Amino acid sequence: MNLEHLARTVAIVPAYNEVAAIGRVVDEIRAFDPAIDVVVVDDASTDDTAATAEAHGATVLRLLFNVGIGGAVQTGFRFALEEGYGRAVRLDGDGQHDASELGKLLAPIETGTADLVIGSRFVDSNGSYRPPLGRRIGIRVFAWLVSILGGQRVTDTTSGFLALDRVGIELFAAEYPHDYPEVEATLIALRSGLRLSQVQVDMRERETGSSSITFVRSLYYMVKVSLALLVASLRRYPRLTGARR
Repeated sequence: MNLEHLARTVAIVPAYNEVAAIGRVVDEIRAFDPAIDVVVVDDASTDDTAATAEAHGATVLRLLFNVGIGGAVQTGFRFALEEGYGRAVRLDGDGQHDASELGKLLAPIETGTADLVIGSRFVDSNGSYRPPLGRRIGIRVFAWLVSILGGQRVTDTTSGFLALDRVGIELFAAEYPHDYPEVEATLIALRSGLRLSQVQVDMRERETGSSSITFVRSLYYMVKVSLALLVASLRRYPRLTGARR
């Protein structure tokens, strides 16, 4: 373990064919705090995502095969664990997450009151995010399921905007779903005893590329994730040392 890194923060940015956005994402993180180490996990992009990220000062982990969002994110957490980072933040590579809001997510980590902080669009009922009806129903169903199965009210289980302490890094380096991971990962965190906090954030609309979730895939997503949550709720997870509920 690199002890020097224990007090440092790494930003994990999964990216697949995000050449149009990745440079700005890296720049915004560095503008928020130049001391944060930015690591872009390039999921076997076929464009110049990796080269662009490197040109903007990020460390790039190049995957030889496309493993999907969950595998790419877990690669980042494993890197953070092996390098001994004490804190990690996770942002998407498409620019939807505003790095200027990272201070909100890191505050509970720095005060030691949370192991995992989710940037939620729904903590404040007056928030600006207004998803389409179908997506809104899905978000609410998943939030309800995770809240019931995890024993804590959760408002936004599909958010990929996160901050974690060392305990959270250790958990997600070992346990992180690979197919539509965010919802199940939240339940795993709660069942493992992590202290979860949620802070209100605004998110941008996607400006480049297109979402991989089509109507047919959204139906698959609903069924698959619901079943995965039920299975996860039946598993016994070790209570992690350092996580206090």
